[in-house]
Amino acid sequence: MKNSEILELATDELTARIGEERATLTKLKFAHAVSAIENPTRITKVRKDIARLNTELTKRKAASVSDNK
Repeated sequence: MKNSEILELATDELTARIGEERATLTKLKFAHAVSAIENPTRITKVRKDIARLNTELTKRKAASVSDNK
């Protein structure tokens, strides 16, 4: 997921997407523990996507707090 795609998402969509990506990460980890998955770098990609989504969500929360002051 690119940063430009993340910026287009609404805040509610961000939180929903974080939940979806965390579920995907859990499934990938279990699948990899049972038997080696075809592309193990996908786990890293999903982790980085979650971090990007969390970073944008934190930025938006900080912006809304500073706007309220």
